[in-house]
Amino acid sequence: SRVEHPAGGYKKLFETVEELSSPVTAHVTGWIPTWLRGSLLRCGPGLFEVGAEPFYHLFDGQALLHKFDFKEGHVTYHRRFVRTDAYVRAMTEKRIVITEFGTYAYPDPCKNIFSRFFSYFKGVEVTDNALVNVYPVGEDYYACTETNFITKINPDTLETIKQVDLCKYVSVNGATAHPHIENDGTVYNIGNCFGKNFALAYNIIRIPPLQADKEDPMNKSEVVVQFPCSDRFKPSYVHSFGLTSNYIVFVETPVKINLLKFLSSWSLWGANYMDCFESNETMGVWLHVAEKKKGRLLNIKYRTSAFNLFHHINTYEDNGFLIVDLCTWKGFEFVYNYLYLANLRANWDEVKRQAEKAPQPEARRYVLPLNIDKADTGKNLVTLPYTTATATLRSDETIWLEPEVIFSGPRHAFEFPQINYKKYCGKPYTYTYGLGLNHFVPDRLCKLNVKTKETWVWQEPDSYPSEPIFVSHPDALEEDDGVVLSIVISPGTGPKPAYLLILNAKDMSEVARAEVEVNIPVTFHGLFKRA
Repeated sequence: SRVEHPAGGYKKLFETVEELSSPVTAHVTGWIPTWLRGSLLRCGPGLFEVGAEPFYHLFDGQALLHKFDFKEGHVTYHRRFVRTDAYVRAMTEKRIVITEFGTYAYPDPCKNIFSRFFSYFKGVEVTDNALVNVYPVGEDYYACTETNFITKINPDTLETIKQVDLCKYVSVNGATAHPHIENDGTVYNIGNCFGKNFALAYNIIRIPPLQADKEDPMNKSEVVVQFPCSDRFKPSYVHSFGLTSNYIVFVETPVKINLLKFLSSWSLWGANYMDCFESNETMGVWLHVAEKKKGRLLNIKYRTSAFNLFHHINTYEDNGFLIVDLCTWKGFEFVYNYLYLANLRANWDEVKRQAEKAPQPEARRYVLPLNIDKADTGKNLVTLPYTTATATLRSDETIWLEPEVIFSGPRHAFEFPQINYKKYCGKPYTYTYGLGLNHFVPDRLCKLNVKTKETWVWQEPDSYPSEPIFVSHPDALEEDDGVVLSIVISPGTGPKPAYLLILNAKDMSEVARAEVEVNIPVTFHGLFKRA
């Protein structure tokens, strides 16, 4: 059932807000489980212009860190801007100083032509605007974007501690905002790098858990395996990857970064990151697999038709196969082209018109056979009884994959997927929770049974939720024993414009909500930190 948004309340997701000097008490209706103790930490943009200069893209606004604290049935809300270089310099100079994803920072008008010319030779100043996610490394917490800079923050006070440059620890040009964190605290991530003979490649990095010596685990970061690039000069955009106890899965999509454009100094031609993306219209998608413990690439060439990929749902092993569940967008055109703020803030009819042209979303299951016999050329190698996904060995020794569709609705995306991560990441699982995007407008929360494709939905008129975070009951017996947390804005419905929503993870029914008297702009990702 399609819900319409003619009132345009979703525009409030993209409005500048002020930070709070101290936490505010939220008004609770319903009953907060006594076992729910800790903090929901989330990141997103909170400043959408500096003085008269606007940011243009969804991923440009300055990073705002949010926290909902749960203690004995009471809830407080706090938020602070992350004191990144980008933010501090913008506040100091009262202008946009550092080029963001889709906004070019003009040179300082006070500088003369000579000093501008010399600053051109310093090259690009890469942004550290940590607006995408927050994750733990050892006992520390970092807010991040997708560049080489991550920002250490205090998860209790939300104060900024320091900027960290990943390049100083390990050979990557950047890293995703979606590391995998194992139960012992080991962190895995992926980033572009320069490989052999100046060819581009992708490195998987591993940061070990905190040891008895209490030394910063970052100092012990290492590259465990390098994936080759389909085009030696143009790496693909990578946003997340798959991990099981034995394998690493990297999906190489046709959205490419033109490195020559990226490295030729932008300051001469007023470019930003978005200007450096292009699509390879012929490659389709390549999937790569490596053995995690040995750091060895499998020499198997998996291929399928073109899609954009931002979020892996989960990956697991079953009887010689890897099951790879993904939130895809069909085609090779870059979805981020549709995420300019002018598009997202448009009136509802225009929002719909834009989304009609964009790549269409679909949640898919791909099955990758790990044991290949040349005698099977021309055959479907998938023998698992529970999936319609196929993998056909072709005469050129590539394996052509066709997916099983696990969720599909016209311009209805199941996105920002979350699972019972601690117990089921990399293992066979049944449930995933997602944010429902209606023509890119987030207007519902959805639970999906990946086996039966059954769905449960929470939705209210003119209400705009965020990524659902699953929190398991401490004595859980089943995969979906717990609650789902989401920040919802409901701008048209009275004095309290936003609230933290708590749903029963079994049936997506409301357990409680904690309302605040301030607007909360869009957040992308985050975590629940248990007390």
